[in-house]
Order: sequence, then C-alpha cells, then structure tokens
Amino acid sequence: MKMSSNLVRDCRKYYASELEKIYGSNEANALIMILLEHYFGIDRVKIAMDPELRLSESELLTLHFAVKELLKNKPIQYILGETEFCGMRFFVDENVLIPRPETEEMVNMIVSRRDKACLVRTGCDVLDIGTGSGCIAISLAKLLKNSSVTAVDVSEKALEVAKKNAAANDVNVNFINDDILNPKNPELLENKFDIIVSNPPYVCESEKSEMRANVLDYEPSTALFVSDNDPLIFYRKILEFAQKALKPDGEVWFEINEKFGKETAELCHSEGFKNVEIIRDFKGRERVVRAQRQFS
Repeated sequence: MKMSSNLVRDCRKYYASELEKIYGSNEANALIMILLEHYFGIDRVKIAMDPELRLSESELLTLHFAVKELLKNKPIQYILGETEFCGMRFFVDENVLIPRPETEEMVNMIVSRRDKACLVRTGCDVLDIGTGSGCIAISLAKLLKNSSVTAVDVSEKALEVAKKNAAANDVNVNFINDDILNPKNPELLENKFDIIVSNPPYVCESEKSEMRANVLDYEPSTALFVSDNDPLIFYRKILEFAQKALKPDGEVWFEINEKFGKETAELCHSEGFKNVEIIRDFKGRERVVRAQRQFS
C-alpha cells in the first residue's frame, strides 16, 4: 500500500478502497472511521468541519499498520484491544472470544427476569461457566446489584484477561481455573447458585466452512468448536453439574447453536429440569435456552 497524501479525507478514501477488496464498501468505510476515532479522536464531524485536517507521519503509520492487519482478516476488536459489551469496555485478545450482541442480549434477559420477579433486592449467587473475557460474569455483577458472581474457565490466559476486565469495570468476581467437563475445584463443587449461565463451545467442526476467516484464523478454537459426534457435550455436563449446584428453583441459562434448540431443550427435560424455554434472539434465531431445576 502506498499513500501520497496525509490529508485525512485522502487517507480515508485510499484505505477504504483497499479494505473494500475484503469487506465491501460500507463495512470498509465504517472500519476506517472506527480506526480514525479510536486512535486520533477524528469523527465525521471533524472531517466535515476541517477539509484540510492532516495526520502526522506517526499517525499515518499507525493507521497504515492497522489497515494491514485488517487486510489479514484480523478482527478490529483484537487490533484495538478492546470492545464494548453491556455499555462497558472490555479488553480482548486472541485468548478470548470477541463478545457478541447475542450474548449481550442473553445477559439483558437474565437481568430483566430477575428485575420483574423483584428478586434483585434479595441477592443472587451467579456462576458463569466458560467465562472467557468475563463479559457475562462482569456484566451481571454490575447489573445485578446484590449479586455474588463466580466465573470459571479452563484457560488460565483467558482468566488473566477476565481479571483485568473485572478490575477495569470495578466489580468483584471470584475467578476459578477449572474444567467443567471434569470439575475438581472444591470451592466450585461446594457452592450453591441461583443462576448458572454459560456460552459454551457449540459450533460443530463441520460448520467451519460456513465461517469467516477472521473468526477461524484468530479466535480461540477451543472456545468455539465441538465434535459433530457429541455437539451437546458441554450442555449435558453443565446440567449434570447444575443438578447439585443449583439452589431450589435455580435457573440455567445457555447460549446455544440455533440448529440444536429442540435438542438442547429436550436434554434439559431429560436431566430433570422444568419450565424449559427456547428464546429467539434479535435476528429471530433460536439462541437461548432457559430452564429451572426440578426439586422434589
């Protein structure tokens, strides 16, 4: 890539044209504006008000190398090192998944249900399984004011990111390094929870061909993919764990693969859960399953 002018309007046009080859016109222009605002505080209004606005040589280099990363399909969230979730900023790197709007929607559902049931004031013990960046656990700790939140992940590197995010967002979360497929941590096994929530790996290996390179090449595969031979393994193990770990009438909340909504709901029933719901996301896809533990 060669850039002969350091006028912002020229830089924007040139680099957007480079990105169009991969992202298309609208997304390419949006990405350039995100970079300009993030790094230099330059938005559309500033560009319109000052047509002669220029980037320094060091600023031009910063933009140049960010665009080079985008041309390698690297997600912009990893380039910037952060993203937004539930109105908060979260650090992200290639050790954690990039939080999605569908996950944010599930968090808001949980908070709304607790609020409508007038349970927010009574306190709430929450467990987030497979916390990754900590986005679910930290958001619930922030939004459920009387909550006590525990978060578990098998990846120590992911937990380092999550702990950084908890500190940055000024919330207390108890982080535990353990594998829910074979949990051994005494604190995890002995506690009781009102809510167990999880966005576990649920993309089948056979679905890789349907995914974009920016996901396949950069996001952690262990947090994304499961074997086609047992696509519900995490849901089954979490439900088995939840039978002992939930308080009476406690809830499980799952983000799911839209292809397995019925199967996940049936699994909840077979594991002794009641009031099982399949909830569609803002795109109309079956994305969340909620269920209550059945106590005799």
